[in-house]
Amino acid sequence: MFYDNDADLAHLQGKTVAILGFGSQGHAHAQNLKDSGVDVVVGLRPGSGSVAQAEAAGLEVLPIADAASRGSIVTVLLPDEKHGEVWEAEIADSIAQGDHVMFGHGFSIHYETVKPPPGVDVSLAAPKGPGHLVRRQFLEGSGVPGLIAVHADASGTAKDVALAYAKGIGCTRGGVIETTFREETETDLFGEQAVLCGGASELVQAGFDTLVEAGYDPQMAYFECLHELKLIVDLMYEKGLAGMRYSISNTAEYGDYTRGKRVITDETRANMRAILAEIQSGQFAREWIAENRAGQESFLRMREEQARSQVETTGKELRSKMDWIETEF
Repeated sequence: MFYDNDADLAHLQGKTVAILGFGSQGHAHAQNLKDSGVDVVVGLRPGSGSVAQAEAAGLEVLPIADAASRGSIVTVLLPDEKHGEVWEAEIADSIAQGDHVMFGHGFSIHYETVKPPPGVDVSLAAPKGPGHLVRRQFLEGSGVPGLIAVHADASGTAKDVALAYAKGIGCTRGGVIETTFREETETDLFGEQAVLCGGASELVQAGFDTLVEAGYDPQMAYFECLHELKLIVDLMYEKGLAGMRYSISNTAEYGDYTRGKRVITDETRANMRAILAEIQSGQFAREWIAENRAGQESFLRMREEQARSQVETTGKELRSKMDWIETEF
């Protein structure tokens, strides 16, 4: 693990970091680096709704191509599916020998939708948390742990720069692990699909549906299968699985041991291995790239269908009465 004392912000001094994109990660990286004393410029397309937000944060905003030309370190924090298109149209011609191109996720380098030229450094700095948390914890004096990886080291200092960048956004306060683009990309996609998003979302939906179909109140089903999930995850986060089990009742712990494997079966584990194989082979990447080239028709349809589901409408009503949580997203 690398911490603050292992990284030196001097590797960013005298350089301009161009942050391309101002979404979840972009806004956090840009503001944290600026607060760390780094010269930052933000690259956005004219007319982007994020221009006003970035300027309100005291950041200079330029068109993407101009920002990429200005930056000696160019961090691409646009959506993965846009990288190839925007790289060719607005970034590639602005990258010069000796520049350092960075990413927040290895997708476009690992699956070769972006191919930086020889003579440039290529690395990633990936906080293991959403951007709003990266920003909030930085302001609180702590930091979200992160990863760094080096794909190309033309200068011989790519790792030093990546570590300095990770320090600038606050990750070395929480601890940074060195990995590879392949490992970061494949484990990140697997975690999202099989556990954190796909697996957890489908488990919540299935539990909610099971109770409602059996005649239970949808509000009770929501509390049991979705709302309380945060309490359990917080315990896992703070204490691990054993600590979570120590904190719950003996009845819940016994049910965990004896019933959990009936939900996550050998077939479930086989499907997880199949999902990982699709990620490793590039099948998922090709599918997602094709979906975007087709205008995201299936993706947008699924998003709309899920937004209309009963668990969502029930949850929206309940959350509107919880004044201690943010109800907008």
